[in-house]
Amino acid sequence: MLGKLLGSLFKGSGPKAPEGPAAQEDYKGFLILAEPRQAGGQWQIAGRILKEVDGEAREHVFIRADQLPSRDEAADFMLRKARSMIDQQGDGIFR
Repeated sequence: MLGKLLGSLFKGSGPKAPEGPAAQEDYKGFLILAEPRQAGGQWQIAGRILKEVDGEAREHVFIRADQLPSRDEAADFMLRKARSMIDQQGDGIFR
């Protein structure tokens, strides 16, 4: 299921990190892709939260103004924030 979901979502248009996901995590049925972006010598926190809902691939793009000095730090922050959003909103994140 996740392979099919990933394949269909990676083919689509939308913001992509230049090097692909820095990290990914399955969390409570959601797939989190941390995709930090370089911005002015730092790394902007960005990524996507994915899930198949009623047979349809759903995606929530997540971009924050925050910047951190390393790609790994930005990816870790994205994963933590995405987990928190999932805990608080569940499938409502896709509304």
